[in-house]
Amino acid sequence: LPICSFLDSLSGVKEGTSLANTSAKSSRTGRSTASTNAAARAAANRKGGKTQKEVKRTPMSAKEVINPYAELEFDRPSVENFALSKTFKGHSNAISGLAFHPKKPILATVSDDETWKLWASPNGDLIMSGEGHQDWLSDIAFHPNGTRLATCSGDATVKVWDFINAKCAATLAEHTKAVWAIDFHHSGNFLASASMDQTAKLWDLNTNKCVSTFRAHVDSINFTQFQPFSNLLCTVSGDKTISMWDARTGLIVSTLYGHNNAVNCGRFNVHGDTLATCDADGVVKLWDHRMVSELGSIDVGRHGANEIAFDRSGKVLAVASDDGTVKCLDVADRDNIRLVHTLSGHEGAVQSVLFDPQSRYLVS
Repeated sequence: LPICSFLDSLSGVKEGTSLANTSAKSSRTGRSTASTNAAARAAANRKGGKTQKEVKRTPMSAKEVINPYAELEFDRPSVENFALSKTFKGHSNAISGLAFHPKKPILATVSDDETWKLWASPNGDLIMSGEGHQDWLSDIAFHPNGTRLATCSGDATVKVWDFINAKCAATLAEHTKAVWAIDFHHSGNFLASASMDQTAKLWDLNTNKCVSTFRAHVDSINFTQFQPFSNLLCTVSGDKTISMWDARTGLIVSTLYGHNNAVNCGRFNVHGDTLATCDADGVVKLWDHRMVSELGSIDVGRHGANEIAFDRSGKVLAVASDDGTVKCLDVADRDNIRLVHTLSGHEGAVQSVLFDPQSRYLVS
């Protein structure tokens, strides 16, 4: 469908429409905020890494869901031949997060300018913009059915935006500090959020209530992602650790150690069998989370690695670097992870990177 027809089919909203509402204001600080609160640490230890149940929630099914990509093989993209093909002015301040629509060629962006925007991809025509947060935005994610999206912000809130009714459908406001990252559960019934307040939260989107608060990390939680088509939730933290949670039972499944600085991002490949993480020292690691073991590691330079993204084959990993480049790694051989290409063009630190769903191109 043409882009405008797509939006009409969802919401009756025409190209260039702006969605808006209001919230409360805060200020931006760094991702690593080492805790000095001994009482908070003791409380986290007493909880044994469990989640705190707060309200009755929509049941999260214990039935195993088969990952439709688990047995599929995709061709590795020829990232060695990737080159800058388009640059467009997206926002009036730094762009901090990216997401692709699950069904349509649409790119979503969020920015320090306190707005989110939707763009036709890859030509970069503006489709829609939204505002309502009262501080910088840090992440954006589409609902699995594509009719809603969520954003999070330095104002300590998460907002859910409804295309059908062309409005902000909910403001989730129980974090006490900036929210860094969000991710939808594959069912679409739940949303996870990660915050500088050292907690991750699980939100029931049928009631818009927080149903679980994950407490175990002792520094900012910088990123969170569900393992594809499962109830396993990954959180990474400024305390240098990666935790795996069973979101249904609220128990920590495992904790991964090995980074020597704040972990900024953690992402699974589409098969769900490999986790990649990156840290503020520029170190990238691959993990077999089931065996709680490190598969491989590479230092991509003295500048911090802010975010990472697998292509759909799982053989290439893109790294958004503080040095203004995107580094493309061949990770097919876990014993010989190689830097195969460096993409230049940005004038400042690269905060986010993402392959399109078919891995035909990369956006940063």
